[in-house]
Amino acid sequence: MRARDDAEFTEFAATMIRPLRRTAFLMCGDWHRAEDAAQDALVKVYRRWNRIERREGVRSYAHRAVVTSVLDQSRKPWRRERLNDPDDAALVVPDVGGPVDNRLMVVKALAQLPPSQRACVVLRYYNDLSVDETADVLGISAGGVKSQTSRGLDRLRQLIGHPERSAS
Repeated sequence: MRARDDAEFTEFAATMIRPLRRTAFLMCGDWHRAEDAAQDALVKVYRRWNRIERREGVRSYAHRAVVTSVLDQSRKPWRRERLNDPDDAALVVPDVGGPVDNRLMVVKALAQLPPSQRACVVLRYYNDLSVDETADVLGISAGGVKSQTSRGLDRLRQLIGHPERSAS
């Protein structure tokens, strides 16, 4: 890689590491795994740096890489081992007071969503991606993003204890 490209990548990596790590954390609920996934994603971006369109393509590719990395990590047999009681996942998250407690409640509820729903909700509402951008990142149709997001939000409302929104 040329020195100019290397400098561009270094600047890109510095600005994207935190959003990628946050996305990964919201998908897996573990800061250590999130750090690994964000670093894996940046390695993938670095390898393809000269071939990725610089405008929105590089950000989209980085998000796709971090989502793929988190999903790949969860498929590994040693990741399926749980130290917690399996009944913990079935608990409804209680309504709590402060902003930190609310964030923890949301992260805990997100962890209970299926991976596809979790990915759609995180990309749409935490990363502010459009339906089309989310579809591009996940490699699914826009309709798939809409349905997975809708199901994910409905499930989050159940877990957090908020009633369904009315159509009015």
